[in-house]
Amino acid sequence: MNDRYHSPLSERYASKEMQYIFSPDMKFKTWRKLWIALAETEAELGLPITEEQIAELKAAKDDINYDVAKAREKEVRHDVMSHVYAYGQQCPTAKGIIHLGATSCYVGDNTDVIIMREALYLVRKKLLNVISELAKFADTYKELPTLAFTHFQPAQPTTVGKRASLWLNDLVMDLSDVDYMISQLKLLGSKGTTGTQASFLELFDGDHDKCKEADRRIAQKMGFDACYPVSGQTYSRKLDTRVLNVVASIAQSAHKFSNDIRLLQHLKEIEEPFEKSQIGSSAMAYKRNPMRSERIASLSRYVMIDVLNPAITAATQWFERTLDDSANKRLSVPEAFLAIDGVLDLYMNVVDGLVVYPKVIEQRLMSELPFMATENIMMDAVKRGGDRQELHERIRTHSMEAGRMVKVEGKPNDLLERIAADPAFGTTMEELQSIMNPRNFVGRAPEQVTEFLNEVIQPILDENKEVLGMMAEINV
Repeated sequence: MNDRYHSPLSERYASKEMQYIFSPDMKFKTWRKLWIALAETEAELGLPITEEQIAELKAAKDDINYDVAKAREKEVRHDVMSHVYAYGQQCPTAKGIIHLGATSCYVGDNTDVIIMREALYLVRKKLLNVISELAKFADTYKELPTLAFTHFQPAQPTTVGKRASLWLNDLVMDLSDVDYMISQLKLLGSKGTTGTQASFLELFDGDHDKCKEADRRIAQKMGFDACYPVSGQTYSRKLDTRVLNVVASIAQSAHKFSNDIRLLQHLKEIEEPFEKSQIGSSAMAYKRNPMRSERIASLSRYVMIDVLNPAITAATQWFERTLDDSANKRLSVPEAFLAIDGVLDLYMNVVDGLVVYPKVIEQRLMSELPFMATENIMMDAVKRGGDRQELHERIRTHSMEAGRMVKVEGKPNDLLERIAADPAFGTTMEELQSIMNPRNFVGRAPEQVTEFLNEVIQPILDENKEVLGMMAEINV
């Protein structure tokens, strides 16, 4: 249909895998699994629910009669009760025990936690794949000297691989946050209308142990270690904030990476992939715009801002629950995951196809290296008996004049010639040229990359071999 709004997150950016996690099928099939887990648990704890009723529920769990649910919701204006009704139409023997003792949040909130966990697992897989690919890039270029920048002004040289290790280190911190958040997730369980389990205490004839055991068994059946020990009708909405904070942290890392790539592409030192038939500009046919990195930045910015939604929602909940969270959650949580999914696919695509231009890198580095070599030149002159303060002033004067020649007159950097001609330094042009090997100025950058990859990255990849593999195809 072309006469209605289509979300670009679904149409252009997010993978099929992530879209399925937030699909109606995933949601409503999980509702039915939760109803089955509730019925099984209640039967196990002594309520008069038969094996035949549970078998009937299981037989219809994947065959969701959406038409019946939608028609019913138009009538009763309640999504959960509409699906209880629709499920009951398929399970006439069991319809009387579906949702027994529960409130809407039993299926709604528990499903939200399950879905967020599945989404985090997919994010984790993609994050690991990006880390793996970026590690290869860092290793390949760990010894290639390049001009470093502070304040985007030329600074002491680094290497291309060392710069990549900075991007990589951000992702490693993100991975740690993802793992921690997954480990912290718990189900809401069966807490009732205000979180007191009053309806379940009534069902179990005042047996408190059975109420506690019901939570434990439901969690176990749904693949969780535990339920939150206390809640209102809902789980604390701070959980959504915590989850999206992790997602937004990945967005920060990706945005930083994309900024650096865009700047490097401007300098013509590194370029993102550009396909043979790709058009860079509708007006300027020669252009190679960094559109993938720009898209990473754009989507990442959206995710970073989106995290404000659950933060404000958590801050403004009333007592045991209010419903002004519902519409917002339906948008903010899925869209954050759909967007970061697209970001990680793009990140992988860019890293996998980065083009490095060593000659351009070397040319820019060598044009600035004479300025950076002045400290070494000055120290050598001091060793030969020169006055450090006098030499510093001479270096400063020569550097300013050489800079003027470059910036004002557009001539080559002649700083070394100026120093060689100054008798205070007592050196020759040949001697000055001998110290101009860029590798003399990168410190331990290559060694740092090797150590980082061996000591930090490789153990992570070794522990997660099963999730390393192909990423989703994307519309780039």
